Amino acid sequence: MNPEDLSAALLAVVRPIAEARRAGSAEDLTPADLPVERPKNRDHGDWASNAALKLAKIVGADPRELAAEIAEALAHSEGIARVDVAGPGFINITLDAATAGSLARTIVEAGAAFGTNESQRGNSINLEFVSANPTGPLHIGHTRWAALGDAIARLLLASGATLAREFYINDAGAQMDRFGLSVLAAIQNQPTPEGGYAGAYIEELGRRVLVERSDLLDLDDETRMAVARDTAYELQLGELQASLAAFNVHFDVWFSERVLHAKMLDGGPSLVDEAVDRLRAQGHVFDEEGAVWVRTTDFGDDKDRVIRRSNGEYTYFAADAAYYLNKGDRGFTHKIYLLGADHHGYVHRLKALAGAAGDDPDRDIEVLIGQLVSVNGARLSKRAGNIIEMDDLREWLGTDALRYSLARYPADSPLTLDPELLRKRTNDNPVFYVQYAHARTHNVARNAADSGVDRSEFAPESLTHETESALLGALQEFPRIVAFAAEVREPHRVARYLEELAGLYHRWYDNCRIIPLGDAPVEAVHRTRLWLNDATGQVLRNGLDLLGVTAPERM
Repeated sequence: MNPEDLSAALLAVVRPIAEARRAGSAEDLTPADLPVERPKNRDHGDWASNAALKLAKIVGADPRELAAEIAEALAHSEGIARVDVAGPGFINITLDAATAGSLARTIVEAGAAFGTNESQRGNSINLEFVSANPTGPLHIGHTRWAALGDAIARLLLASGATLAREFYINDAGAQMDRFGLSVLAAIQNQPTPEGGYAGAYIEELGRRVLVERSDLLDLDDETRMAVARDTAYELQLGELQASLAAFNVHFDVWFSERVLHAKMLDGGPSLVDEAVDRLRAQGHVFDEEGAVWVRTTDFGDDKDRVIRRSNGEYTYFAADAAYYLNKGDRGFTHKIYLLGADHHGYVHRLKALAGAAGDDPDRDIEVLIGQLVSVNGARLSKRAGNIIEMDDLREWLGTDALRYSLARYPADSPLTLDPELLRKRTNDNPVFYVQYAHARTHNVARNAADSGVDRSEFAPESLTHETESALLGALQEFPRIVAFAAEVREPHRVARYLEELAGLYHRWYDNCRIIPLGDAPVEAVHRTRLWLNDATGQVLRNGLDLLGVTAPERM
């Protein structure tokens, strides 16, 4: 019996009670209005409900008296062993062992699908994250946004959303020209131009550009710079993509900013040109002193924004507007932006842009700001000189340790990672602790097979030990944890859940034998415990996958 079943059982007994008290307002109740939760003290039962406290005023009853009435009726429901009333009217529910234990088989048979849910069904979401400039390597900040963004995407997909992971390539504007000039200067053994990019990686790009375009130095000055810029850009973008792939991060869309500025094939307006006209049609664009403005203050921005300067040049806000509108044109009704700590000013700006485009800023757009991350003792990149590179971190700490640790904390929390801890193969290291629990479930299964214990029998009523009750209770929670973490965009809730589950599994392992002692025969309880062991391994595996972390079978 899962939480939804219990809520439905509660509703089935509440409605007649309310009807007897002539409380017609209770007719509109649904199971969602009567949720159950795990009590903090497991001595209080498997589940707890505050239904009586919520409904007492509606039905005109004392909360504790109403709780007692509900408890008496609920106790006769199938699968419930005991119902108690505590405090001012809390209802504590204990399932019978067979009902609770049946979950183990459900999980094993569901496999990788256990934990998936429909809570985000119908939502078409564009999730943009990382979006680094293609002018240099990915750094430690990008590493955090990559781990968080990909984990959020996995959670949303597991919860039924239609979703695209998107990387916005900032490949237009003066920065790209400075990048091209920097690479060209390195090729020609000249000093880095003012405001340009320096570092060994620029010199490497220069050498690679010459391999790609051996005729480069024979071109005229303007063409030479453009070729150096575009060739180096393609090479650097390829490096970014390779770094993310090695970090187990996948993008469905790589969107080039250049697309927004490009004229139509017939010479018609660009997407940026169209964006101004579309915002004007919504009634939030005005002209002043030769410039074109968007009245973003109508939607909470601290000032109105110039979208086209008096000299006819577009501001970066114009590209933001065109990009936002393009996402909607591609069918995404909800847009999530995961931005770095230096982008706080974008929150009101982007929300105001959504409002100016005719969308609901409180419903159709989310802007998540990730805080800074540092690593004790990490060295700056030898190639870039002034950053800590993603590739260096991954090679040093490992993809699993890095991804798990970055997903283990809320995005809005500054974070300092301890490399000594992350490299330890001890229970002090959270990712090792969880992965070891998973590996142990496989080791137990291998040993069971060698001892003649299989899953040919399932007797859930035999799972009566207190550690089994606690473990089953935690396993039951996994789908709700996934759905809630998806709703609030917080992968760390999955990580903390997995650590709790690993602890409960280890305690169960210490107390309950799957392999009989000595020459004792294999009994139903041993085979049933193997189901529970394998169910725990499945949930640990599913949870780690949501974080983009592997689940080793041996450690």
